[in-house]
Amino acid sequence: MNTSLTLLDRNLQLVRYPQNLQHPSWQAWDAADEYLIEYVEQNIQNLPSQSLSIYNDDFGALACWFADAKPMWVSDSYVAKQSCLVNLQQNNIPIESVTFFDSVTQVDSPAELVLLKIPKTTALLEQQLIDLQTRVSSSARVIAAGKVTLIQKSTLALFEKYLGFTTTSLAKKKARLIFCQPTGRKSHPSPYPTIWFTDKHRFEISNLANVFARQQLDIGARFMLEYLSKLPDLDNKTVIDLGCGNGVLGLYILSQNKQTKVVFVDESYMAVASAKHNVLVNLPEKEHQSEFIVSNCLDDFTEKSKLSEVDIVLCNPPFHQQNAITEHIAWQMFKDAKSVLQNGGQLFVVGNRHLDYPNKLKRLFGHATTVATNQKFSILSVTKS
Repeated sequence: MNTSLTLLDRNLQLVRYPQNLQHPSWQAWDAADEYLIEYVEQNIQNLPSQSLSIYNDDFGALACWFADAKPMWVSDSYVAKQSCLVNLQQNNIPIESVTFFDSVTQVDSPAELVLLKIPKTTALLEQQLIDLQTRVSSSARVIAAGKVTLIQKSTLALFEKYLGFTTTSLAKKKARLIFCQPTGRKSHPSPYPTIWFTDKHRFEISNLANVFARQQLDIGARFMLEYLSKLPDLDNKTVIDLGCGNGVLGLYILSQNKQTKVVFVDESYMAVASAKHNVLVNLPEKEHQSEFIVSNCLDDFTEKSKLSEVDIVLCNPPFHQQNAITEHIAWQMFKDAKSVLQNGGQLFVVGNRHLDYPNKLKRLFGHATTVATNQKFSILSVTKS
């Protein structure tokens, strides 16, 4: 892995988190980070004296570079925050230089300069621009950066709608900048969370902007729900909904079993907040049987959960980190599941049939059984012995 960012006669050592699971060809910054850094350094005067906010800093490159300005740092990703903390430490930058906010905590203080990386999810960008309406005045500057493929006419239209006059730069190394001059208007409410209903059991599902399958049940979760409905009684079990998203799998388990305890885990703050909201709305009497944890897989499970071992882990692994396609998240999920399952406990995994999950599970558990399959997905089961 390339860990040395050298730019404008300055060097930073940057890694992705967790470093030991990353592909050797990856690095903790991209061309959009470099373009944004170069522009700010060459065009913004007296940066340390300005109130700086940084949004969607993938692995902390921007926070480390602009730490002298003591930025406010906003992200929906727990993994991004951990990367930022690691990179601050290894570059000998005081952690106190950066004030961290998650995406579900309101930031009220004014921002004179906003640096924003364009996220993959358009809805998240929209929500962040809505949030910025109350933070930026007509004298503030908003500069965004992203891959050319992420910056469409519709992207610029969002900046125009919520903040003000917007232009773009020329492309450089397949990256582009967006320049927005806020008007100071604060007139657009948020369309989020999105609320919809499941077909069966009639759950009301509320999804904040960055939650996967924001408007309907995703097909992988639907297939897993069909399988769970055929399992024998799960009462008095302890279950982890790993990568819970809006929590629909754990919600179903709670609804069908009187004494079952469910731990909802995701690395997205918006996902865990949505899952908690959905339990409180649909099954408020089950709140005491539920835990909600923001974490990188199950890194901090023993510290954050009241449970030491569990009976069942349900898992629908993502195969993207930021814009990279990867199976390392699934691999860590499987390893972490094995570490918290008691002997005889089961892991159920739903995933696209083309993914190499069966071999990964066999390497870890010694076996893997396909318990259900359709044209696109397979459900795999393993038992810890």
